[in-house]
Amino acid sequence: MFRALADPTRRLLLDRLFERDGRTLGELEAEVPELTRFGVMKHLGVLEQAGLVATRKDGRRKLHYLNPVPIRLISDRWIDKYRARTLDVLMDLRDRLEGTT
Repeated sequence: MFRALADPTRRLLLDRLFERDGRTLGELEAEVPELTRFGVMKHLGVLEQAGLVATRKDGRRKLHYLNPVPIRLISDRWIDKYRARTLDVLMDLRDRLEGTT
């Protein structure tokens, strides 16, 4: 998943799906005009393999949806625990400063 998130184009595609889910390949292709259709398909394939994008067929169209669950799991496991430690240090500092004034 980290490899999928490392690329700025893939992050842009995820941002666009966050703004509005259920986009077609053509709609996403318009968001990155510097890439070919095949290039966008390749990026979407990486995102899909990482579990960050889910697809659904709607007639002849294939709709792409953001799957935020893996990102949330990373946040819960890696980011929140460091944030909690920083918050504890700041609260301890506040308590010390308030106790001395």
